Amino acid sequence: MTIGPVEYLIVEFPGNEFNGEIIPAIIKLVDDGTIRLIDLMFITKDDDGHIAAVEFDERGGPSAFAELKGEVPGFINADDVEHTAEGLEANSSAALLVWEDVWAAPFVDAMRDSGGVLLEGARIPHHLVEAALTELNGAI
Repeated sequence: MTIGPVEYLIVEFPGNEFNGEIIPAIIKLVDDGTIRLIDLMFITKDDDGHIAAVEFDERGGPSAFAELKGEVPGFINADDVEHTAEGLEANSSAALLVWEDVWAAPFVDAMRDSGGVLLEGARIPHHLVEAALTELNGAI
């Protein structure tokens, strides 16, 4: 089985204002076969700088969490939690997501079958894309 590209994302919620609204979006991506959720960890930092981390399937709260299905709980390790926590402001929380881009697996097969080797890949930040497109659309 080919594994598509695997990505991670850290989303901070300043003031611990996580309301769960991203969960239905994640569920839709999984249900549509766009991604396979590998792991999801919630990390909090209190006013004193104490860190707590909870796997998504251990977290209480919105019932939407029950619908999330991770394939490899425990994939995110203590070093990942520490890295995430270093960037958090006091009294904040974050969701650390790891997923496979299932949609890209056929492309990965085709690339390898044609002798291609991936040299580099990166995600371009939204604000840079938006600025470039705004500039280009204004020039057209």
